[in-house]
Amino acid sequence: MGEAHLDFLRRYLPYHHGVPGGRWLTILMNRINPALFSAAFTAWVRETWPDKPDFVAIDGKTSRRSHDRRADKAPLHLVSAFATTARLVLGQEAVADKSNETTAIPVLLERLGRDDGLKGALVSIDAIATNATIATAIRSAGADYLLAVKANQPTIRSEIEAYFAEAPAGCLDTCQDLDKAHGRIEQRTVTVSRETDWLTGTRRFPGELRLPAAATIVRVAAHAELKDRCRIETRYYISSATLSAERAAHAVRSHWAIENSLHWTLDVTFKDDQSRLRKGHGANNMAIVRHFAINLVRAVADKKSIKLRRKRAGWDTKFLATLLGVLTR
Repeated sequence: MGEAHLDFLRRYLPYHHGVPGGRWLTILMNRINPALFSAAFTAWVRETWPDKPDFVAIDGKTSRRSHDRRADKAPLHLVSAFATTARLVLGQEAVADKSNETTAIPVLLERLGRDDGLKGALVSIDAIATNATIATAIRSAGADYLLAVKANQPTIRSEIEAYFAEAPAGCLDTCQDLDKAHGRIEQRTVTVSRETDWLTGTRRFPGELRLPAAATIVRVAAHAELKDRCRIETRYYISSATLSAERAAHAVRSHWAIENSLHWTLDVTFKDDQSRLRKGHGANNMAIVRHFAINLVRAVADKKSIKLRRKRAGWDTKFLATLLGVLTR
């Protein structure tokens, strides 16, 4: 494909020796420093889309076939930050071997928070990040947090459950939220309370969870009707933002955009789980390249799917020039 468009590509670079081969590009991907590449990506996003994000979802994804059993190397697990309203990837950080997301998330937050990059945003993360260190990092960046409370925090979860079961109606704000998609109907009842003094007081025992500036607790009671069954679940969250029930419902719903608009697209359209890059930094760097590509194809107003836009860029040089114009503007 590159050889067929060599004259077009020479508008941007000389390509004295023609288009690089696949083997050479693999070697290049293996050798690039991913920390520098990721920093360059974040700087490009900030320069190209200077508007501050309002909702930022952070979540991890594993590139399943990037493991190397012979070298005892685990598959790449990358934590990404996604601006859910603009549908842009803001940045990413790889989880080190024999570590977990709690070590990568503060590094990512520090990078994104430079020069007020997260100021005013509401940052949502799953329950693995519900701890004081990450909550403090988000607040230090001038943002608010929305952190899930699940079974890994049994004491605080049971206390929040008990609070909502016994709280006077005057202390609560409630709204209904309905989603219909892909043969599923989900009705959510979102209830919030801003009575959080009991969450910010002195610890009653060592290790008790205390989050800085906790302002709202959220309960989401969801009833989903699927084609062959019903599913009922209740989820809980803590936020440093003063949230109404409607805004909490929007924020919780926005968090799942990272699954539907990023992770799903990476797997189905970009075949991330099929990538066999295992040596050096290849898997990490190609994941960043895919993030570049997703942001580029979404930047162009087009009703066609991401898959069709990618195909069009392969044969329509005018459309490709439009995409590259976003890259260089």
